[in-house]
Amino acid sequence: MNGFIVGISGGIDSAVTSTLCALTGKKTILVNMPIRQAKSEYDRGTEHIEDLLSRFDNCKSIEVDLTPIFESMEANFPKEVVANQLSMANTRARLRMTTLYAIAQQHGVLVTGTGNKIEDFGVGFYTKYGDGGVDISPIADLTKTDVRNLAKELNVVESIQIAKPTDGLWGDDRTDEDQLGATYPELEWAMEFNGDVTKVSEREKEVLEIYRKFNQQNKHKMEPIPVCILPKN
Repeated sequence: MNGFIVGISGGIDSAVTSTLCALTGKKTILVNMPIRQAKSEYDRGTEHIEDLLSRFDNCKSIEVDLTPIFESMEANFPKEVVANQLSMANTRARLRMTTLYAIAQQHGVLVTGTGNKIEDFGVGFYTKYGDGGVDISPIADLTKTDVRNLAKELNVVESIQIAKPTDGLWGDDRTDEDQLGATYPELEWAMEFNGDVTKVSEREKEVLEIYRKFNQQNKHKMEPIPVCILPKN
């Protein structure tokens, strides 16, 4: 393969991932794929892309406006599906995955994941066969705190470093914390916790419950799909 392709969201995970790809010196394609995107997210993503293009000769950018395609799907899906906000949010992520793989195949590059350790292996905070559909995951062993520290070292644009984390799939200003009910540092603590639950605070008990709930219900994303093994006899 000739390099990497990264979907740029305006968030810190995709910014760090794409910067690491650029640092390899290999072809790095930065793709902006707005779907009724909040202006603040779009502007941050554009600022980051322009910054990498100015710093690395091996980077190129592509913008694909997916809003008309998404709206066409809305017009043709059953009404009850369109009314399901979670279903349509996940559809956005899967539409972006399809776009990345189409471009990746043309250029002979790897679709590069932007999920961190908490999202990918803790609470499963990603879309199955959406942003979870990738070839490699450079930052999947880094906590969100690690990613933030690395962003500072990599001189990621400040607007991204100070922005509140959001998946940008809902067409509003809800943050990851709004959806999860806990901050990333709290979830990092819960992921590593192996102590006595009776000796923690009420908030820590609540965070542990949140973490364990998401971890259990999203196992289907984080583990290999079940395969029916035929008996030898």
